[in-house]
Amino acid sequence: MTRRISRRALLPLLLAPVVALSACSTGGDSDGVGDGETTIRLMAYATGGFKEKYLKSVVEQFEKTNPGIKVEYDGVVSSAEMLGRLRTQKSNPTIDVVIMDLSVAESANKENIFAPLDPAAVPNMKDLSEHAKVRDNFGPGVTFDNLTLAYNTKAVTTAPTSWNDLWDPAHKGKVSISAPPQLDGIGLTVILGDMLGVDYQRSIDPVVGRLRELAPSVQTWNPQPDTYTLVKSGQVSLALAWNARSQLQRDLSDGALGVALPKEGSIMQVNTINLVKGSKRASAAQTFINYALGPEAQAAFAAEMFYAPTNTLTKVSDAVAQRTVMTPEKLETMIPVDWNWLAEHRAQWTDIWREDVISK
Repeated sequence: MTRRISRRALLPLLLAPVVALSACSTGGDSDGVGDGETTIRLMAYATGGFKEKYLKSVVEQFEKTNPGIKVEYDGVVSSAEMLGRLRTQKSNPTIDVVIMDLSVAESANKENIFAPLDPAAVPNMKDLSEHAKVRDNFGPGVTFDNLTLAYNTKAVTTAPTSWNDLWDPAHKGKVSISAPPQLDGIGLTVILGDMLGVDYQRSIDPVVGRLRELAPSVQTWNPQPDTYTLVKSGQVSLALAWNARSQLQRDLSDGALGVALPKEGSIMQVNTINLVKGSKRASAAQTFINYALGPEAQAAFAAEMFYAPTNTLTKVSDAVAQRTVMTPEKLETMIPVDWNWLAEHRAQWTDIWREDVISK
């Protein structure tokens, strides 16, 4: 199934309810929820404030309303690292639920690391945006985000308006780009292809040429400890970043970090919530997944960290909506992405970047 966002289709799909997904079995379940307390293990992001905010707004509230289920949070830096860990324990998994990027989750689905969800156990799936759905009832989207520019407000006094600002000589040596396999660099490749009028599925040669021109301005292709720390400290002036974490860091830094959505548009990133195949606590795990996909949990997390909700029944304040990708004017600027295709070509693009961009 093609996972592609179209600008015209995206707006109504995100803002209106959709039909229910077809039923699909998850296989055996021996967790015995209701016979005593059950502890499930959730693997999700460790950095950028995600863990702290998700525990506060979703996990703790879930445990209050489901006293028979406890959630143990296993924080991991990236989706790629999550996939690596899941591969090592495929025959005897210790993780029950995983939140990770869609492009990596697609690989896990193909490797039979995740199991399809049972719509009867996860009824909130029926209210999800069309774009949050994944083939065969595999783990759906739980958050939406978008690529953006983060900048140091002391060094960059006028907010950037275009992706072309990355090439501004004023920022030479002060730019941060997370290169592939990180999704930041993958997303920038798609965006530049759109700006240059080329189909990224046919050739990215023009994009590579443009990136080579950027290379001398890049201070780091692997920001440590993270992009947002470098921007706030002033070590870099301008960086490729994600909106949700940038919005949070803007608040935490008292405005030292600024956030800008370029006029050419962006890509929408989808985090999925997945059931690990072979989980011995599949029933409790799906109870948690259903809660995480519900409008209450989605609204709470959006208010805490500015990820756009995937449940079409979620209501957030106008102030929160304006800081996410869910406003109509922002949705109209999102660039179509085929995540299945990108999952298959991620390694190839990573090699191209390493050989033809970073090494130049």
